[in-house]
Amino acid sequence: MGPAVPDVAHGAPPLRTAKGSGSAQSSAAAPCALGAGGGAGGVGVAAAMASQGERAVLEEEFKWLLQEDVHAVLRQLQDILKEASHRFALPTSGSGGAVRQENFVLSTSGTDQVKGVMTLQGDALCQADVNLKMPRNNQLLHFAFREDKQWKLQQIQDARNHVNQAIYLLMNRDVNYQFKTGLEVLKLMDAVMLQLSRARNRLTTPATLTLPEIASSGLTKMFTPALPPDILVNFYINLNKLCLTVYQLHMLQPSTTKNFKPTGGSVLHNPGAMFEFGSQRYEVSHVHKVECVVPWLNDALVFFTVSLQLCQQLKDKISVFSSYWNYRPY
Repeated sequence: MGPAVPDVAHGAPPLRTAKGSGSAQSSAAAPCALGAGGGAGGVGVAAAMASQGERAVLEEEFKWLLQEDVHAVLRQLQDILKEASHRFALPTSGSGGAVRQENFVLSTSGTDQVKGVMTLQGDALCQADVNLKMPRNNQLLHFAFREDKQWKLQQIQDARNHVNQAIYLLMNRDVNYQFKTGLEVLKLMDAVMLQLSRARNRLTTPATLTLPEIASSGLTKMFTPALPPDILVNFYINLNKLCLTVYQLHMLQPSTTKNFKPTGGSVLHNPGAMFEFGSQRYEVSHVHKVECVVPWLNDALVFFTVSLQLCQQLKDKISVFSSYWNYRPY
């Protein structure tokens, strides 16, 4: 089951019928006039045919949209994004509570080549225990984080910061704020959508790293016993999964006749990839990737999608009225 999304009905509340301006018949005619004609020409004809009463109805509807409907959507967005922030274990104001720790077992079905037990606390890996069975001799290697070390997952940290920024933008327009133009609403929605898109992209798009970048990462110094020189590890988030990649390396001798071609950046490097580090050349001989679903990351991605849809629906409502004003006869 997916996360319990705060009640957003089917998007923003529907446009109401203005009271005291025109009849029910003329109010109903306005949306039909807007939708008829198939494009700019149709809207222009509809606007030209609209009576003064119908224009008054639309103006009243637009005023209500800016004063009431927009704030209803902003409240819905705040509720959803606060739920998303709770999934990231963001400390609430004055709570002072410790962020919970969660244990995850990373493995692949059908093979025990690599197995990892990770402890995730918010945006930090505070414990990692990795077992690696060497394919050549079945030797079992074991290494774990030093007790004084934690590894920050920058993707989660960045996504959390973007959620915070989106909430800040929404809270800057409290219920007493009066929107004066549709353009003002569109700019706010664009700013919120930019932050939400960036938050989502940080979780769905892991960084592309070169093998020398992985080799020089501080992650290599996190373990006890120290990683052997022919082993590299990398942690990252991909969608709703925590991923661990272990690279086994083969040192290339200076006398080798193999054509050396350094490999560029990638999320996951394949066997045969070559690189040079510390005046020594290496080739990747084996690649092991294990992963585990982190349920609250999946919840966060759902909340991002729902929020982006709400923002777009509000923009579409504003655009309907904007089309009418643009083609109103003078």
